[in-house]
Amino acid sequence: MSQYFDLTRRSFLKSSAAAGALVLGTYFAGAAPRAMAGVLAKSSESAKAANLFVALRPDGIVEITCHRSEMGQQIRTALAQIVADEMEASWDKIVVIQGKGDPKYGDQNTDGSRSIRYNMQRLREMGASVRYLMRQAAAARWIVAIDSCSAEQHLVTHSSGKTFTYAELVNDALSITPPALDKITLKKRSEWRYINTAMEHIDLKDIVKGKAIFAADVLEPKALIAVIVRPPVVGGKVKSVDAKAAKAIKGVVDVVEIPAPQGAPVFQPKGGIAIIANNTWAAIQGRKALSVTWDDGKNGDYNSETFKASLLATVSSPQSSVREIGDATSILAKASDKLVADYYAPHLAQAPMEPPCATAMYYKDHVDVWAATQNPQADMATVSAMLGMPKEKINVHVTMLGGGFGRKSKPDFSAEAAYLSMKTGKAIRVQWTREDDIQNSFYHAVSAQHIEASLDENGAIEAYLHRTAFSPIASTFQEGATAPGSFELRLGFTDNPINTPNMKLENGEAPAKTRIGWMRSVSNIYHAFAIQSFIAEAAHKAGRDQKDYLLETIGPARILDVTEQNAEYDNYGADKATYPLDIGKLRHVIEKVAEMSQWGRKLPKGRGLGIAAHRSFLTYVATVVEVEVSDSGDLNIIKSWVSIDAGTVVNTDTVINQVQGGSIYGITAAISEGITFDKGRAQQSNFHDYRVPRMSDSPLEIEVEIIPSEAPPAGVGEPATPVYAPALCNAIFAACGKRIRQLPIGNQLKA
Repeated sequence: MSQYFDLTRRSFLKSSAAAGALVLGTYFAGAAPRAMAGVLAKSSESAKAANLFVALRPDGIVEITCHRSEMGQQIRTALAQIVADEMEASWDKIVVIQGKGDPKYGDQNTDGSRSIRYNMQRLREMGASVRYLMRQAAAARWIVAIDSCSAEQHLVTHSSGKTFTYAELVNDALSITPPALDKITLKKRSEWRYINTAMEHIDLKDIVKGKAIFAADVLEPKALIAVIVRPPVVGGKVKSVDAKAAKAIKGVVDVVEIPAPQGAPVFQPKGGIAIIANNTWAAIQGRKALSVTWDDGKNGDYNSETFKASLLATVSSPQSSVREIGDATSILAKASDKLVADYYAPHLAQAPMEPPCATAMYYKDHVDVWAATQNPQADMATVSAMLGMPKEKINVHVTMLGGGFGRKSKPDFSAEAAYLSMKTGKAIRVQWTREDDIQNSFYHAVSAQHIEASLDENGAIEAYLHRTAFSPIASTFQEGATAPGSFELRLGFTDNPINTPNMKLENGEAPAKTRIGWMRSVSNIYHAFAIQSFIAEAAHKAGRDQKDYLLETIGPARILDVTEQNAEYDNYGADKATYPLDIGKLRHVIEKVAEMSQWGRKLPKGRGLGIAAHRSFLTYVATVVEVEVSDSGDLNIIKSWVSIDAGTVVNTDTVINQVQGGSIYGITAAISEGITFDKGRAQQSNFHDYRVPRMSDSPLEIEVEIIPSEAPPAGVGEPATPVYAPALCNAIFAACGKRIRQLPIGNQLKA
């Protein structure tokens, strides 16, 4: 059911619009998530102007174009479910076509847990439009009213019992003007056949059989392989190079210098020396033999311990206010008994299982790029800038991704391949190794948090002060940027749900000494860790049950509008009326996960339960973790439970998979050694020293419950990650009394 391109012939499966198919799409106003009008294409020329999504071929096969990247989140399946359901298409007649990079598709960045949110409505409308056209074509043939015709499973049936297949009606439909949106009727939820069900991954069989094409599977004829020695320090340059020994390696055909980036890093390659060879082994051996001396530049002094101290010093003193209500400063200044805590989280690398990889072929008038990219339009722009070629001439073909987590939306690897192809005149595949990936990432920012609170006579938080400091993502795009933008602060900071009459939130500045990028759930990771850990600490100080105190601290069900407290808040780019910050929903997931985990039950010595809840990407998640800590400090995660309210979900099985995967990713944030720097160099290089969870680190079971909802769809891929580390650390305290305020957990349990 899935179709990718034929790589051996450099030909790609295209929509059949030129072969008499019924093609439906939409025109865009920016990245509007709603279809504005149906577009019927009778020929390939008229189709070019439209944003094509659905093509019904004369043989009845439905081609659905997926303009988002598939990296395990099953977006290709979900988009097909939406269209097929509204279209009343038979599932065995669906084929998914992978869209290449093209602005006509609108936003293609598979990031921010927004693929379904941005696309569900317009894809439903397109599917419903095809269903309408099939009914109308049948009605015209029978000379009956359209209301007497119904569509079901690729068949139109008249009330008399007469039928036409969709294939029999395609040619008739080509002469019918597509309906205006007010003429089509979307299915009622009770009529859904595919949406909100568990359906098999459309690419699963190809993946299991090894037929699915990932970036490293691209076998361009006569393509050469390149591995690159990159500057170990961001901003560093080649001082001198001796390539004699490298060129002597059998199979090495060329050694090419890649220019150092200019200005802010953006998504430019880091520069360095490329070893080009007939095969990967020869390229790697040539790289080992290469001798390079580096000029480290201004970031050669970057040291993690020094930077950590500076961040903690920053949050220990007043900073810029970003949200304020009441007079927390005065109350805390007078308080005789305060709870004060500092929290710290290190740099993290996205570390997808498939390292970055891209193949490029340069021609005088265009470039073809095959890449495991989350954002093909970013590849177009980055390659365009690297080569000085109009981005319309950059053809980016999207392979499947072996994980992404934000790393593969930063296409420096595609630009490397395109540049080397231009310099050599050959097809070049740039292959990153795990070491390349770990040591040359766009890292998740290191962060320090300082929180103070005073409790009233009932143990409730009467005044709350929170300061955050971390290197901003803006530093990747703008030289000298040191202050996070409001979009980073709204990731778990300015939308703090604590219900107190006195709150002050402050933001400190931090320079960036390496490339900073987004990672699964972004700033929510360290903000949720600090806030949810602190609430648990306050519960202990007040002598209260952790779960009960959490519910009391976030307060009664209500809609919270933080802009009323002088905070900038864009609500993940969503309308606040459609996606309000609903404390009632946050309470509900907490209550549900407590019920799932049988919160309050008696546990054996050395075991404990921890809870945390958080709203991110418009979705509400609560997690309970059960752990066991031995007398010697060994940690065993027994089980975890997750309750999620993501609004309307398309594929329930996918949601469960994403929540389980997001939880495991949250374990990484808690137990990984993190990425540390000395003399500007990343000190970790592979999974032996940048730890990702093994089976022994993970719970045997992660039980997930989806809260039924008729609200619009929200995000799913990221929201389960931020809550895991605080829930885990709260469970550790319940088990052994050891409070974890700094990540990674490391050897703190053995101290």
